[in-house]
Amino acid sequence: MSQFGKIEIDFLKKYDKPGPRYTSYPTAPVFTDKFTETDYRNEIIKTNADLNAPDLSLYFHFPYCDSLCYFCGCTMLVTRDRNKIQKYNTEIKKEIDMILPLVSDSRKVSQLHWGGGTPSYLSPDEIREVGLYVKDRFNFAEDIEASVEVDPRELTFAHMQAFAESGFNRVSMGVQDLTEKVQKAINRIQPLDITLDAVNWSRKTGMKSINIDLIYGLPYQTGESFADTLDEIIKISPDRIAVFNYAHVPWMKKHQQVIPQDALPKPEDKLNTLIMTIDKLSRAGYWYIGMDHFAKPDDELSVAQKNKTLYRNFQGYSTKAGCDVYAFGMSAISQFSSIYAQNVKTIKDYSERMSSGKLATHLGYRMTEDDHIRKDVINNLMCHLEIDKNDISKRYSISFDDYFKDALINLKPFENEGLVSFTEGKIRVAEMGKLVIRNIAMCFDAYIDKLQGNKPVFSRTV
Repeated sequence: MSQFGKIEIDFLKKYDKPGPRYTSYPTAPVFTDKFTETDYRNEIIKTNADLNAPDLSLYFHFPYCDSLCYFCGCTMLVTRDRNKIQKYNTEIKKEIDMILPLVSDSRKVSQLHWGGGTPSYLSPDEIREVGLYVKDRFNFAEDIEASVEVDPRELTFAHMQAFAESGFNRVSMGVQDLTEKVQKAINRIQPLDITLDAVNWSRKTGMKSINIDLIYGLPYQTGESFADTLDEIIKISPDRIAVFNYAHVPWMKKHQQVIPQDALPKPEDKLNTLIMTIDKLSRAGYWYIGMDHFAKPDDELSVAQKNKTLYRNFQGYSTKAGCDVYAFGMSAISQFSSIYAQNVKTIKDYSERMSSGKLATHLGYRMTEDDHIRKDVINNLMCHLEIDKNDISKRYSISFDDYFKDALINLKPFENEGLVSFTEGKIRVAEMGKLVIRNIAMCFDAYIDKLQGNKPVFSRTV
């Protein structure tokens, strides 16, 4: 813990406010229904006419889960009706069939991700049905990074075999916390043995990288109990560990109302847990990528950060910068160099779009020149923990100090507290500044004041 020193409660009060995670810029609340299905279709046609079009990144959203985890903030649906799952899989294939003729055959897929919901809630046969449908129709790069999110509680060796046959070589599994009292409070009972089986099956089926997701700030969680969880995870030795801050947003996710407010750790306890986590994982040999991600030093994420090629998108940190993201399924968000396009957010609307043969686009956004500049700056902060002012000035033909005059004024308090420094034409984030990186990035967000109205739209930063 010495790398951060003593944390004062005043520090927490000052920076504990709602703020974006910046998996995109502008952030999703800025999207508008003025961006239509036609706009998205035209953008696909336009970008695929470019002979220098970038590689593709494919995202598939599988919303269905077997049960409800009370902490969940994802777009998901609980069902035991396998017919609903099969119907959705058929609709995903319809969406592929609508998009594919618009995509150039020469473009390679360098990244693939299945998220949810719970992709592993599909049966092994259903995984092959959709997985091979995708693999047979798109041009997978030889070095493709293909990852899938799994729930160890319902996973079998047969599931992992099906994922491997479908081209997946990376797996991310949710663990959250190993303490039984915490697991009961969040309605997710998952003994350690179940997680160990999932890890072993992943390794046996040739997964090149294993990520484990944890969450701090859950009900009845203490620093001591979470330290025990970390010790067990370190023994497993996954390639990556993500430690997310629990986002308690009951006004957005009604099911979170069942979690007693007084069972949640106090903000200062949460931050101390985070500091302990960073210290413990660093001592165990993991590289702190930033915000909520850790990776072994030889992992692609660590190497990309050192080489300044790390990127951030809706799946979190990525080594595949510049890809056009084509997203399939309800609520999924596509991302090209200049636009975002989000699909309809309900299963009913998604089914209707697929039945009518229309693209599922519901919201979207076309970026301005100012958006591009600010996105670049925020990505540099989130991924590389520094901004090269001269580089930004040259790239966009601006005077950084003049263009970001207001942002630099907003950064002054961070500089005064030693959270950022201004040296040799660069703005650098200090070790302590990593804890409030979202707050620092907000200084460059042109939309943040408009979005911070009476109704919160973001989780708290601390």
